[in-house]
Parts: sequence; structure tokens; C-alpha cells
Amino acid sequence: MVIGITGSSGAGKSTICEILERDYNVKIINADKIARKLSRKGTNYVIDIIKIFGKDIVDEEGELKRKKLAEIIYSNDEMRKKLNNSTFKYIRKEIEKQINKLNKNLVAVIDAPLLFESELDKICDKVIGVISNRELQLDRIVARDNIDFEDAEKRLNAQQNNEFYIKKCDDIIENNNNFLYIENSVEEIANKYGLDKYGEKTKTNITHRCK
Repeated sequence: MVIGITGSSGAGKSTICEILERDYNVKIINADKIARKLSRKGTNYVIDIIKIFGKDIVDEEGELKRKKLAEIIYSNDEMRKKLNNSTFKYIRKEIEKQINKLNKNLVAVIDAPLLFESELDKICDKVIGVISNRELQLDRIVARDNIDFEDAEKRLNAQQNNEFYIKKCDDIIENNNNFLYIENSVEEIANKYGLDKYGEKTKTNITHRCK
């Protein structure tokens, strides 16, 4: 089984993933972490980015200027689409590779803000959308990424709104820091999907496998 977790920046997807990983027999596959790994100097991923944005998008050491790239794509819809069209294929390939390597007893959970845009939803059996109050999202983005409110707004404005996820996802969790509600919502959806809670034997097996 493959489950997608999606939502705009600052919605609180990581909280949902942490609960699932803590309590259930799942493996979280984080698309943002994969993108960061793929964007090391010299990779095809970075070479494609240079083709789109020019050599100034990397520093003298060949490392991607992430802040500069973010400033461009969150201010220019056309350039953001070009970037996504060029790089999504690398992320999809790596995610599919990781899923294929998983222990059969584990459920794969793909944490991806651009799940639908990258067409990763097509390999998911179920998709959970995480939504939140906009002001709370902005506060989270500012604190997490150490950027100002204006840049956080640009980032959020470039992404889908809550209605998009409500319409497209199989289930919705509202993450407005009501942790009892969040815990109960995750448990309800996990039961609905038939996810297995960790038992002592499962914990031992996973620990051994990860070593």
C-alpha cells in the first residue's frame, strides 16, 4: 500500500508523518529531502537546473544557490513550471526506487507538497490532504525557513489553496495545533486504511532491518 501526504507549505504535514511513523508500520519517504539530495553539485538534476536558469544559479564550487532559486521560482510562475517539468522526473524515479526496496510489511507514505503536480498521486492508493489556517501557515514558514513575512506570502501564494486539497484528496486533516484532534484524526484514518500499529515483534524486526 502507498499513501500520499500532501498540502501547501506550513500546513503541518511533518506532524502527521511523525505520528504515523511513531505509531504505525509505515516508512515515510520525504520528497523534499530527496530533492535536496538530488540537487548536489554535478547531478543531472542540477545540470538541468543550470540549463534553465544559467550558470549563475550555482556558486563557484558548483553548489546550487537555493535561496536565489527560491526567490526566482516563487516570483515567476513560468520559471517555476519549467523547473518542475524538468526535475519532477528525477524525484519520481527515486521515490519509486525507494518504494520497491521496502520490506513488504511496510506501508510507504510519500510526504510531498507537490504530490498532484508531480503525478505521484497516480502511484498512491490513498491521499491524505493536510490543511491549516493561512495565518498559522505563514507563521510556521517564517519560523521554519527564517524568511520574512512577505517572502512567506509569496511562497504560499504560489501553491494550491485548501479547497484544492479538499476536492482532490481522499481524506483531510486540519492541523491548527489542536493536537488531541490531530492524534484522533490520524488514528481514525489509519484504522480506515487498515494500517497495523507497531507491536513488539514488528519493532524488533524494523530495528534489525535498519541496522
